[in-house]
Amino acid sequence: MSASHDPASRRCRLTVLSGPSGVGKSTVVARLRAVYPTIWQSVSLTTRRPRPAEIAGLHYLFCAEDAFDAAVAEGQLLEWAEFAGHRYGTPRAPVLERLERGERVLLEIELEGARQVRAAMPEALLVFLAPPSWEILAKRLTGRGTEDEVVIAQRLARARIELAAAAEFDVTVVNDDVHQVCERLVALMESVEDGSTPPPDL
Repeated sequence: MSASHDPASRRCRLTVLSGPSGVGKSTVVARLRAVYPTIWQSVSLTTRRPRPAEIAGLHYLFCAEDAFDAAVAEGQLLEWAEFAGHRYGTPRAPVLERLERGERVLLEIELEGARQVRAAMPEALLVFLAPPSWEILAKRLTGRGTEDEVVIAQRLARARIELAAAAEFDVTVVNDDVHQVCERLVALMESVEDGSTPPPDL
């Protein structure tokens, strides 16, 4: 096995995938993990209650407010943020352990969390997942059927702010085809490991 394909010798770099609510981050990550199971996705800690079909430990680590407070106070989280009345955070230790082993690590997080990761780990690769158009994004947000009108309005307002933050990221990838987006993400990870500079947009 050559050095470029040996996990222990690869210069792995944390990859962060973010973007507005409804852009399809979860769909992209699910597809990516199905095709490339060696890419490790961090499981977020959250104070939100499980949604139907969500499995604790697989989709999220669900916890009470006081447990989340303790994790923040003890520095156990790489990043955390509040979204739609609930808090979400990334446990620090598992991320660092996987990177040290030479594994590819992917975080799927919101904008504020991505900014915290940039501050804590400047070497991380930040990828912004953008919708093909605002109209498509708005349709996705209003067509979920899982939130009331007030929450949907909040999501739309927040999405406009998040779209404006794309310039803060290293690369912008348009989610026009899930399969192609996954291939682009893997290509970005490989370019980083090879020491080349990824293009600003894909």
